[in-house]
Amino acid sequence: VIKLTSKSIKQLPSIGGEPDIAQFLQVLPGVVFTGDQGGQLYIRGGAPIHNKVLLDGMTIYSPFHSIGFFSVFDTDIIKKADVYTGGFGAQYGGRISSIMDIKTRDGNKKRVTGKFSANTFGTKFLLEGPIFKSQTTSLSNSFIFSAKTSYLDKTSQSFYSYVDTVGLPYSFSDFYGKLSFFSKNGSKINLYGFGFNDNVDYIDLTSLGWKTYGFGSNIVLVPASAKMLVEGQISYSKYDVSQQDLGEPTNNSSIDGFNIGLNFLYFISKEHELKYGVEVLGYTTNLDFRNSIGSLIEHQDHSTEFAAYFNYKFNDNNRFIIEPSLRLQNYTSLGETSFEPRL
Repeated sequence: VIKLTSKSIKQLPSIGGEPDIAQFLQVLPGVVFTGDQGGQLYIRGGAPIHNKVLLDGMTIYSPFHSIGFFSVFDTDIIKKADVYTGGFGAQYGGRISSIMDIKTRDGNKKRVTGKFSANTFGTKFLLEGPIFKSQTTSLSNSFIFSAKTSYLDKTSQSFYSYVDTVGLPYSFSDFYGKLSFFSKNGSKINLYGFGFNDNVDYIDLTSLGWKTYGFGSNIVLVPASAKMLVEGQISYSKYDVSQQDLGEPTNNSSIDGFNIGLNFLYFISKEHELKYGVEVLGYTTNLDFRNSIGSLIEHQDHSTEFAAYFNYKFNDNNRFIIEPSLRLQNYTSLGETSFEPRL
């Protein structure tokens, strides 16, 4: 596992002066990155669909923009990112190559602050602060909102004319918002949502577009009398792709899915930790395509998965960690159950 923070990502020299997790990933061993058609990521020989990308528990189906240099994530709101490029514990399932688990930070609970930046690729805006202040309650709260957009298709004729005199056809925009509510004992609830989109317009040839959006909530409960945490989560996300060739009808495909999970983390002692939980996932894929003779091809699939896992962790506080785990996953559309022991 490679553990990243906003600070470590910013230490890497970056294109356009804006640090980005996509540029950081490209220097890691075993990672191959391609920039066309949505920025495909290959980790240790696996296909792009073998990678699972999570943002606050929501599945992100297309995490990189078309030109490959930038991800859909704003580095300024990342709290941590765990990138598993090899084996990973039983709390993760559904992929065989890698897991990228990204968590965003909470907004400033004391005062409203903001940030604005711009370069020849695009511009970025960040705003955060408390939602309201109250002296009579033990509750606190905050919000954080991030927006970034590119104008490479407009500035490239001036700044990068040696590449293409008609300009580069790429544009994208990203939005993310989060509301956080905290209790005095450490319990909290988050509400969040996102919208990312890309457009590639080759003049007099073809136009491509893909967008992804989603929303979700998670809750962390800290029982007063037990050395444990209870985490609940529900989220939904959708990814749409469209292509229209000159004089031809538009072809579309999409995938959307929901995720419901409940996790229990029990601190047995300083060296021993136990985590277990259940998860329900549902997916729908849809294809709407016209072939070269104009015939319409439509296809839709539904799938539901149920999973339960058990994870034990021993850490001797030196350099030795052992983590056996077990995952039981049922694929209802296939009528099959997968038994996955891991160490």
